[in-house]
This record gives sequence, structure tokens and C-alpha cells, in this order.
Amino acid sequence: MAWIIRLASGDDAECVSDIYGPVVESTPMSFEIEPPNEQEMARRIQDTLPSHPWLVLEGQDGVVGYAYASRHRGRAAYQWSVETSVYVHAKVQRRGVGRGLYTSLIEILVAQRFANAYAGITLPNDGSVALHETMGYQAIGTFRNVGFKFGGWHDVGWWQLPLRAAVDSPTPPLSLSEVQREPSWRRRLEAGLPCVRGVS
Repeated sequence: MAWIIRLASGDDAECVSDIYGPVVESTPMSFEIEPPNEQEMARRIQDTLPSHPWLVLEGQDGVVGYAYASRHRGRAAYQWSVETSVYVHAKVQRRGVGRGLYTSLIEILVAQRFANAYAGITLPNDGSVALHETMGYQAIGTFRNVGFKFGGWHDVGWWQLPLRAAVDSPTPPLSLSEVQREPSWRRRLEAGLPCVRGVS
């Protein structure tokens, strides 16, 4: 089976939890303390998809990575800004999975007419910083000692990627279903596949 990038569904919750769980349990990269169970992960996927993309990369061994966007803040004036996250299974690190997923994710966010993407990265994390800066994100600041986990305080750096020029009267972002109806949908969804190496 060749690898594919597709929208996630609730059926992917187990695979997504298997990728995310060790990050929660063993690292400060996530500030969650207990890994979400399969039911909670399914709820998160389903709650995200009406308005924002949640993508998975799938090969013959199942889902090996995922990336998603979520609203930056809940108040109305923030509606043009998103936060992005990407997680990759340990067995396929450094094979372009993260870059491939982000390439497709950003293509879709541009089509939805979002203005800015932000990413928070627990520091230090050279791999994540390198990925985001490769994708065009720029460092904009650091929250010092903002989270306490595993007996220590942790900084979170913030990176920003402008998705379109700022305008005086922005139109509201499109829903995911609206973008799916556009002729460019398949091209955008698959845009990241050439980045992926040696995963199937």
C-alpha cells in the first residue's frame, strides 16, 4: 500500500492515541499529564473537523503521523488565526512525515482563508524548531516557566507563519466542507506526499 494523506475520522482515534500517548507520558512536549483515552481522542477529532483540518498519514502499517489545526482563541476577533500541531510515530522519525503533513495542512489552511498559523513548542526541542522554521514559521517570543511537569518548569516558544496578507476587511474563513468542494481540494490534500521518504 502506498502512503496517503487523508482527513482523520473517529476511527483513527486508537492509532492517534498510540502516537500521542508516549509524548504525554515520557516528555514535557505536551503539557497534558494523563494521555487521553481512545474515546476522548475520537471526540477531539470530531470536534475539530467541521471547521479545521485534522490530517493523518497512513501506510501499510497504519497511521504513522498526524497534524491538525485548531482555533487560536475562542473570541470572535481571533477567528482568522489557528494553532497547528504535528506528531510523528517514533519508528518513522526523520523521514519527512512531519514536513509532508504540514505541507498539506498549510495548503488547506490557505484555501480556508486563515491569516496566521501559530505553533507553541516546549523548549528545548531542536527537531520541532527545525521543522517549523523549514516550513516558514518565524520565532516571535517565549513564555518563560509557563508549565510545570516532571518536577521542573518549562518554557514554551512561539512561532508564527503568515498565511495571507493582512487586509482591512477580511472575509470569514471557509469551513472545511466548503474547501472540500473546490477543484483544488485533492491537490492540496496530497501536496505533502512528495516530502515523505521510505514510509509505506
